[in-house]
Amino acid sequence: MVVRGPLARLDERLSRALVDTVPRGLSEAASDLGGPLVALPVLLAAMAYAYARGRRAAALFAGLAMAAVPLLVVPLKEWTARPGPLEPWAHGYYPSGHTATALVAYFGAAFLVSRRLVPVAAVLTAVTGTGLVLRGYHWPLDVLASCCLGVLILFAASGGPRQGK
Repeated sequence: MVVRGPLARLDERLSRALVDTVPRGLSEAASDLGGPLVALPVLLAAMAYAYARGRRAAALFAGLAMAAVPLLVVPLKEWTARPGPLEPWAHGYYPSGHTATALVAYFGAAFLVSRRLVPVAAVLTAVTGTGLVLRGYHWPLDVLASCCLGVLILFAASGGPRQGK
């Protein structure tokens, strides 16, 4: 389904229609928001803030959530071996590590600092995923799958649903 089939073909057609519809510099800058050099310092600063405010467990769980991203994304990339939009000879594009990193880092930071920052986290994650697709680094389904994975990681790190609340 991810590599072959009607959904994959639709994904590929959509990608071909979207790639390079904005200047490459813009789409590259957007996709860089999900890179570890940009997203991790944001999360680390939020973790330090939460730790200083006495929310040590929350800071720890945010860090564990981020550590889970490569532990889950890398094996999934190996398992699916999906080729890239602009590099059909290369494999390992599903799911998008940059998107999962952005989602976990920015939402994790928002949850640690202020829930009012959740819309900012959503925008940063959406910009990252959009940039990855528009630049041709990832298929749309790669980004969507990473969003789902990132939400599951954050949900698990938060302790899941709370009973009686």
